[in-house]
Amino acid sequence: MPSTGALREGDDFMESKTYVRVLRDLKFKRPVLIEGLPGIGLVGKIAAEHLARELGAKRIAEIYSPHFPHQVIMRKNGTIRMLRNVVYGWKQGSKEIVIVLGDVQAVTSEGQFEVTTAMLDYFKSIGVKRIYTLGGYGCGKHLDKPRVLGAATHKRLVDELSKKGVIFGESRGTIIGAAGMLLGLGKLRGMEGVCLMGETHGAYVDANSAKSLLKKVCELLGVKISLDELEKRVKIDKIAEKQMRKMKETDSRTHGTPSYIR
Repeated sequence: MPSTGALREGDDFMESKTYVRVLRDLKFKRPVLIEGLPGIGLVGKIAAEHLARELGAKRIAEIYSPHFPHQVIMRKNGTIRMLRNVVYGWKQGSKEIVIVLGDVQAVTSEGQFEVTTAMLDYFKSIGVKRIYTLGGYGCGKHLDKPRVLGAATHKRLVDELSKKGVIFGESRGTIIGAAGMLLGLGKLRGMEGVCLMGETHGAYVDANSAKSLLKKVCELLGVKISLDELEKRVKIDKIAEKQMRKMKETDSRTHGTPSYIR
């Protein structure tokens, strides 16, 4: 058992600290980690969820933490469950992928350090050496063909992925949350990784950016999946966006330019 407080199903929970509940001991040699927790435009979350679903990845662990919001989720069958992050695993031949998804991220800096540390302890125990964190890069405008920007732990990765169409050096600022912390703390542990960011407006859920990002991720991983369901979501989003714009135009003509305080 890893020293992180990883538990097997049936073990007593430790509610006062972050812990990893191991559900399945899927044996890996050197899996690639994909992180897709909620972030800007839910770009990384949408992409990673679609990847896990299309691959048919198996649930191998759950992560619980007192640093997640103090809520439970009510389900359609009338039961409840805790907020959590979930780890999925997939193997086919020499290809091995681990995907971490979830409802939320830790809400404080201290919580981010603790949750990330627990994650990395577990990921290291199953052989992860390379990490791809997925997210959105807010640019404040609508884009039909979003690009994929990158920020890496090592210069050699910049050189490697630049040849595959990832754009480095144009993104500015900081990478907040798990997408940055997994890379930063992972680097201190000898891991390497890249944050892959789909360009997005930043003010709405962006399935189109997620589609562009996922195409690049699949290229880097060397896997092929169907994007049909994601494409349907993109079309629905575009229709909804057009309807929203028409409503705003109608409101503007009817009521004039809205005042600063309404």
